Amino acid sequence: MAYQITQYPTKTIRLGQWGPPALLAAAGLAASFLYVRSKAQEAEADNPPKGQFIDVDGVRLHYLEKGSGQVVVMLHGNGILANDFDTSGLLDEAAGKYRVIAFDRPGYGYSERPRTTLWTPAAQAKLIHNALQQMGVEQPIVLGHSWGTLVALSMALDFPDDVRSLVLLSGYYYPSLRLDAPMSAPPAIPIVGDLLRFTVAPLIGRMIWPALVKRIFSPVAVPDSFRELPVWMMLRPSQLRASAAESALMVPSALVLSRRYAELKMPVMIVAGNEDKIASAGHNAGRLHDALPQSSLRLAPGQGHMVHYADADDIVCGIDAMQALPTPSMKEHVLSRV
Repeated sequence: MAYQITQYPTKTIRLGQWGPPALLAAAGLAASFLYVRSKAQEAEADNPPKGQFIDVDGVRLHYLEKGSGQVVVMLHGNGILANDFDTSGLLDEAAGKYRVIAFDRPGYGYSERPRTTLWTPAAQAKLIHNALQQMGVEQPIVLGHSWGTLVALSMALDFPDDVRSLVLLSGYYYPSLRLDAPMSAPPAIPIVGDLLRFTVAPLIGRMIWPALVKRIFSPVAVPDSFRELPVWMMLRPSQLRASAAESALMVPSALVLSRRYAELKMPVMIVAGNEDKIASAGHNAGRLHDALPQSSLRLAPGQGHMVHYADADDIVCGIDAMQALPTPSMKEHVLSRV
């Protein structure tokens, strides 16, 4: 039986056919790169460091410091700056009674984030603990907001003798299905992420910024004080890498830490907005409170994720309550004498 071989016409794709689109795309990326670089440089020129620097473990950290007395360490959330505690009024409110140290966490603001380290909550906690040791700070009250609560919890778990008490605001403590985490992670991917961070990612970030801010404050209106934060400081390529990496780490970090919460012995104050759209108060704050007999829970009615803008004075009252409680070591000393 004979087979007939049929030849079909072939189409040759010439390199020149792709030339104009490729050149147009390259020109667009180049223009984006130049624009992003210009806006980042402009943001840094308009917003020079307000605080001090400390070099610890080969990393340069920037921090704000104000007040005197018992030290309160403040750790901000994902995608923001230490200045957030300033614009919210919480830093000034607390500094009236305490020595407040608010760190730019690694990769944010003017703090470095070396790529040689995977900056898990535990890695950040160790770095900040070592910085505080270098500064001569003993047994601070550690306050964290949002992603910063994971670092605060890591400090308390890994260095329990060096943390007096915890104040946790709007935290994400237990793993859950988060579609926003993988969607936010691509800028942290090597090579491809670098290209995105220096070109289109900041532009997309600027476009969606109003909607994002509205969501984190929902159901209340965005306060004018928050608008004082420099948007392009938070959209710089270096900070986008930190933010994207932490989005990817959020769920696994909560999973790892949640297995150890029973180890916590110091007083813990948990604060959350009962209408938080970012970290459900019931799934997170309420559940953590149930797991920690020594904790207190404050739910802010009608508030979203940014509770420190609405309740700065109440949070400081909570810090006062933490300060009045004996530390675990003090309790053990008293019991040993009974």
